[in-house]
Amino acid sequence: MKYPYLLAAFASEFWAMEETKLLAIVDLLAMQAEGIKFTAQEIEARIAPSTASAVARKEGSVAVVPLRGVISPRASMVENSSTGGGTTAEGFAATIDQMADDDSVKAIIVDADTPGGNVLGVDEASAAVAAVRGRKPIVVQVSGYLASAGYWIGASADEIVLSPSSAVGAIGVRMAYDDLTAKLAKDGIAREIIAAGKYKGEGLLGPLSDETRAYMQGRADDYYAMFVDRVAAGRGVTAANVRDGFGQGRMLGAQAAVREKMADRVATMRDTLARFGAGGPAPRRLAPERERRALALR
Repeated sequence: MKYPYLLAAFASEFWAMEETKLLAIVDLLAMQAEGIKFTAQEIEARIAPSTASAVARKEGSVAVVPLRGVISPRASMVENSSTGGGTTAEGFAATIDQMADDDSVKAIIVDADTPGGNVLGVDEASAAVAAVRGRKPIVVQVSGYLASAGYWIGASADEIVLSPSSAVGAIGVRMAYDDLTAKLAKDGIAREIIAAGKYKGEGLLGPLSDETRAYMQGRADDYYAMFVDRVAAGRGVTAANVRDGFGQGRMLGAQAAVREKMADRVATMRDTLARFGAGGPAPRRLAPERERRALALR
């Protein structure tokens, strides 16, 4: 019986997360609510595949800091989503601070592939990235997604670089409210809320009042404003530019993101490392005619 209430609690958090990944997590919790059990490996594969080996490292004088998987505050909001396969906002910020203070590090590259996550701690992590600018170069290299809370953080860097098949965006904040009265009635439970304080019991049971709904919308709006202001400052545009453009909650592919000024260039991690004298030489590009002939032979 615990999972329906866990699902409701999960949904009621404020999320800055790409929609399909968030829905995948909700579906996972819903299936568990129906009695379907998953191993830790199966949960990890559904929520944050191929991220478990991501650890901060140095490539010569360049620090490579991962920003991968679901972003959460301190400990995971979802079982297994940040135990090796995700990122805690606090831990990421601490690593950025450490690399910024390390005199042997001449540049920082954030290795990013994230759908976003919970809003708590995200603006602080973005501020940690912003604080590096002017001290040493800090570049976000995207190999996959830089979505929602991930973009909130990454927009504060000197530069955002996308691999050709990558995407960025999903700027926005959402939450949900589940009215569990029908579920409780089906389980034979008649629940009453006893609380002290005018608003202490609001949003715990039954349909939302207009006043409570307006309060929750106001909180979402506040987080969104914080998100927009941080992106505008980082990307050197106005808040209106971010609200009226930048995908308006949608994801944009690499070329479209560069045109929209959400990113700066299209290149691979190998290219970006090579720019800073790390990771070996960048691969030679064929001349355009030769490249077209080579592609035609595939």
